[in-house]
Amino acid sequence: ERLSGHFINLLTGIIANPEQSVAQLPLLTESERCQLLVDWNQTQIDYQPELCLHQLFEQQVKLNPDAIAVRLENEFLTYQELNNRANQLSHYLQSLGVKADSLVGIFVERSLEMIIGILGILKAGGAYVPLDVNYPKERITYLLEDTQLSILLTQSQFLGQVPQFLGTTICLDQDWSIIAKQSTVNPIVEVDQHNLAYIIYTSGSTGKPKGVMIEHRSVVNFTRTAIREYGFRSDDKTLQFASICFDASVEEIFCGLLSGATLVLRTEDMLRSSEDFWQYCQKWQLTVLSFPTAYWHQLVSELTPTVLPIITNIKLIMVGGEAIQPAKVKQWHTITANYSPLPQLFNSYGPTEATVVTTLYEFTSPTITNVPIGQPISNTQAYILDACLQPVPVGVAGELYIGGAGLARGYLNRPELTAEKFISNPFLYKTGDLCRYLPDGNIEYLGRIDNQVKIRGFRIELGEIETILSQHSAVKTAIVIAREDETEQKRLVAYIVPQAEGISNPQEQSLLAVTELRQFLKAQLPEYMVPSAFVILESLPLTSNGKVDRRALPAPDFQSEEQYVAPRNPIEEILAAIWVKVLKVEQVGIHDNFFELGGHSLLATQLISRIRKAFKVEMPLRELFVAPTVAALAQVIKRVSEQEQRTELPILPRGKDAELPLSFAQTRLWFLDQFESDSSFYNIPLALRLEGNLNQDVLIQSLEEICDRHEALRTNFITVDGVATQVIQTETPWTVTIVDLQPLSSSEQEIASQELTQNQAIQPFDLARDPLIRANLVILSETEHILLVCMHHIVSDGWSMGVFLQELTDLYNAYIQNQPSSLKPLPIQYGDYTLWQKQWLQGDILQRQLEYWQKQLADTPALLSLPTDRPRPAVQSFAGAHLPFTLSWELSQKLSQLTQEQGVTLFMTLLTAFDVLLYRYTEQEDILIGTPIANRNRSELEGLIGFFVNTLVLRTDLSGNPSFNELLIRVRQMAMDAYTHQDLPFEMLVEVLQPERDLSHAPLFQVDFLLQNEPLSQLELIGLTASPLLTENATAKFDLTLGMENTDTGLRGSWEYNTDLFERSTIERLAGNFVTLLEAIVANPQQQISQL
Repeated sequence: ERLSGHFINLLTGIIANPEQSVAQLPLLTESERCQLLVDWNQTQIDYQPELCLHQLFEQQVKLNPDAIAVRLENEFLTYQELNNRANQLSHYLQSLGVKADSLVGIFVERSLEMIIGILGILKAGGAYVPLDVNYPKERITYLLEDTQLSILLTQSQFLGQVPQFLGTTICLDQDWSIIAKQSTVNPIVEVDQHNLAYIIYTSGSTGKPKGVMIEHRSVVNFTRTAIREYGFRSDDKTLQFASICFDASVEEIFCGLLSGATLVLRTEDMLRSSEDFWQYCQKWQLTVLSFPTAYWHQLVSELTPTVLPIITNIKLIMVGGEAIQPAKVKQWHTITANYSPLPQLFNSYGPTEATVVTTLYEFTSPTITNVPIGQPISNTQAYILDACLQPVPVGVAGELYIGGAGLARGYLNRPELTAEKFISNPFLYKTGDLCRYLPDGNIEYLGRIDNQVKIRGFRIELGEIETILSQHSAVKTAIVIAREDETEQKRLVAYIVPQAEGISNPQEQSLLAVTELRQFLKAQLPEYMVPSAFVILESLPLTSNGKVDRRALPAPDFQSEEQYVAPRNPIEEILAAIWVKVLKVEQVGIHDNFFELGGHSLLATQLISRIRKAFKVEMPLRELFVAPTVAALAQVIKRVSEQEQRTELPILPRGKDAELPLSFAQTRLWFLDQFESDSSFYNIPLALRLEGNLNQDVLIQSLEEICDRHEALRTNFITVDGVATQVIQTETPWTVTIVDLQPLSSSEQEIASQELTQNQAIQPFDLARDPLIRANLVILSETEHILLVCMHHIVSDGWSMGVFLQELTDLYNAYIQNQPSSLKPLPIQYGDYTLWQKQWLQGDILQRQLEYWQKQLADTPALLSLPTDRPRPAVQSFAGAHLPFTLSWELSQKLSQLTQEQGVTLFMTLLTAFDVLLYRYTEQEDILIGTPIANRNRSELEGLIGFFVNTLVLRTDLSGNPSFNELLIRVRQMAMDAYTHQDLPFEMLVEVLQPERDLSHAPLFQVDFLLQNEPLSQLELIGLTASPLLTENATAKFDLTLGMENTDTGLRGSWEYNTDLFERSTIERLAGNFVTLLEAIVANPQQQISQL
């Protein structure tokens, strides 16, 4: 009917004026025109534009002075406290000349200081300019130059990241004692609705970011509208999720603070997994959530029934940033269909240039096929126009233009760009977004104007292909772009993230997915809209604000329909299955590189262990570096199998009456214990705070089951005829000690629990009589406990603690749901391993190991002569301290890139850098460093608790002043040889080599290095949040130990040093030198090591 009416109007217009250009001919009826331009844009309301943001905040301070305004974990500020601190900062800023429209930078991490800083700037009359602490230096430099900032708020830890800032830098932490001298009274400031509130930078098509200038009136209009539409109340607890460099943070911060609610700042731990996210929501009783569309998609994809009770406590979820996939809405409604109440779910749309949100849509229907972006908010107009700025009919695509109170002043220092993007009369913003009106007045987002492509004369909307792809059950996420092939012809490429359960045969996942998807599209689209290539990805690359980064999508292989190549024979099939299990990926093709898929030395050890078990071959670790693909490694296995048909001595369960010797490692610890039986040096303590509803009986039952499963935890060590032997207790010889601190005050509880934690960690074990695991459960309240566990190293190690936590998680979660244990029986015990070790490590095997190490460690220097602050004591002490440090994300990434380029592991790269540091400090060219290895290179040992860890001595030859890359190749060869001969116990090595013994230092090496490539297992108990408590450790096993950990946010480390040798200031300088050295290495790895 509409189409027919438009045709009649068009004919009428043609007759009236046949000389009129076709674009200007009338199409709409007057009633339609009125509906589109007037009726659907009647949004005017009074929103008190004369008030500014900080004044609205001060109103809430009067209404709710003692309510919590902002919280980060256990730190918080009330509205009055926050106002007082913001006032002190504002007075200080005013004393430095800040006034209306002054730009003040804020360069801080997510913290209470962040909120104080933003409010303090606004109260002083200025506009805040956020800079992300994770930005590269080049971007920070550009922003500082573009804004010409004279004042920058930061924190002391980020001072080194501010490149040559010539203005005034204020540290909100270390300078606060000066700021705190200012008045806490609300400042008097001449600022009104037309002054700037903030400038937020967005990416620009030219490659240079552009600063969007937003005035108070615009933010006040949006915030008041959002509070009304969303139903914010003073008893709400709203999550602050986004970086302050993105305008989503404006919604989170000011909707919370201007409604009297509590703003809860998220932590990095919250994003470790979907389960962690929901547990955090439960812990802090969040009621309002806001996050990018991509993150909501992830949460929905991983939604399980166990988190639904948490979701029912949330009243509002706001999603925005890019188009919502209809399949995700359907999935949300399917999973949550039987739960009530459910949160309101809003899809928000709005460019930064129009102040956060322009249109809103609440979706409630489970049958929805398209997710509209809704209708304009208060005092906002939305027009969908054609290229000649004429309104288009309902259902017809056009470009969205925005007008009203939310529009920005323009772009900072970019008048030409402002004139291009903002129409002056009427004042509208040209979004570049392709939209259309639906019959009910809601707007549907169709994609970017530049997301429309022409291929072979056909005009194609990429969003249409993406929408249909997303409806396939095997597709988790789909992105389609146009790329040029080698002949410079544009072709469509689809990037697919598959659903794990969507494909029946994981052996042929990509191949099957491409075949299915191609047929699926052909059934619904013309041939020219079916992509030429499909790329299967584990995840889509995202920009820093959570949107899909299309520029980072990998180039497809147009020569082959699928990148994935399935296994071609049984050897490749078995290898691919092993890789999938070890790497925890969906699928592995025969040409996939182990290390590019995330493999590292620890996982390589597991891989070789499983290969040994599957193929009954002995394969050195070095072979994986030489042949890092399934296809290449299959050839190696075939060659080795043909050359040596050797039979491996299996580890078998022992007979009942077998006497149990100590393992080589245990023998050394037992021997040391005979001389220092009252020492706690080899205690392994674990302290966990448990918050939530704990079932004590289930926890104790789970702990007892672990002791029953693992003989090591029921072992004592006695002497029989002068020989140390193991005795396995038939019953669990211990109980969990309950300590009830509920009668104490909170301060008394803190002191008492700290004492208990420390005493648990330092109390010695009697190896002959005591249970070598003890546990205390400290009760602080009905919902807060502390679990203290301590084991002796003679029955445990770091890997064992991971096994312990994982089994405790599995058992507790099963028992709490009245389910049986899901843990499989252990095929062997630690005692079986000790018997096997004595039998296996002899004859030719022992001789080969000994020959290698005797040759490798011949004529080694007895001591690494590090410059010390004090003379070395005649007898080595173990008094120590720790100095933590963090490498920037940028440096961490560059180290990983260098590692991949050189075909080594991150361990090898960092070890080589550590070698160079020691060489520069000592001028010694022959350096020995110790490193612990898990020594669980047989798959049946991976699930055992016991003392398996071994120590390797890594000797590096730095002679000849090589470049770093040249030295890295040396270290790679040396490390692979050492791993190949890792089975010789360090205790036996010392005994055989008989190095010159000196009581003042450790034999063979005095410096240690370790890299934790994977995060330690977490205790994840149903209904509980577990967080580790740090225990005091004032010991150092060596002169100096460098420990590194590879985390999601970059590399972190800790220096453990002997305090009888070094002052803390010396180690701080050494730590700084190490970071400088690493920066020089990634900048020029070809540089000679003496010049780095």
